[in-house]
Amino acid sequence: MFGPTIQGEGVLIGLPTVFVRTGGCDYRCPWCDSLHAVDSRYRDDWTPMTPQAVWEEVKRLSGGVPLTVSLSGGNPAIQPLGELIRLGHRDGYRFALETQGSVSKDWFADLDVLVLSPKPPSSGMATDWAQLANCLEAAGARPQTVLKIVVFDAADYAYARDVAARHPHLPVYLQPGNHMPPDRGEVDAGIDMDGIADRMRWLVETVTQDRWFTARVLPQLHVLLWGNRRGV
Repeated sequence: MFGPTIQGEGVLIGLPTVFVRTGGCDYRCPWCDSLHAVDSRYRDDWTPMTPQAVWEEVKRLSGGVPLTVSLSGGNPAIQPLGELIRLGHRDGYRFALETQGSVSKDWFADLDVLVLSPKPPSSGMATDWAQLANCLEAAGARPQTVLKIVVFDAADYAYARDVAARHPHLPVYLQPGNHMPPDRGEVDAGIDMDGIADRMRWLVETVTQDRWFTARVLPQLHVLLWGNRRGV
């Protein structure tokens, strides 16, 4: 857990946020920027906590002033977070969750913001379209639900167009991919800023040439500010 700091990407970019990062993930994307929360070799760094203990730390970090709590991972959907959300809502906090849409939970309906981030071909992962639909069904009408897709190349871009076509009622956020170096589990992993800028320009040009005017193209603001240094 860390913060408050700003949310660095997607629909809540720039919003002051406390992050609760959960351990474990059912995916293994080669460009993962949070391998320390994914790979079991980092398990000794993970701390088992009750929902109440997590909530007390969130309140301490925020000074008891309600704000948005970002539930991240790994894949936070594999964890039992319903009680934490209930505790936070009681005190006036809001909750946003980002997941690849591979696991659905009934407590999605209690979220304020649900970011579905299915992984494109560059991830090496296969999208289970039925499970993605299950996540939408579980969320229902309460949370603000959006799509966020990482794009490295033309194949990823085509995938993003396909996802958007399958779910035309959802806002779409695109971000240029950030290639992680082999030491991405370390605190000060390097960053290819020129490569990110090139992909950002290409993505902007491609979206506008295609007249895909409902998509929003955004950078990862935290990467621009702090590189690949991790919060936790």
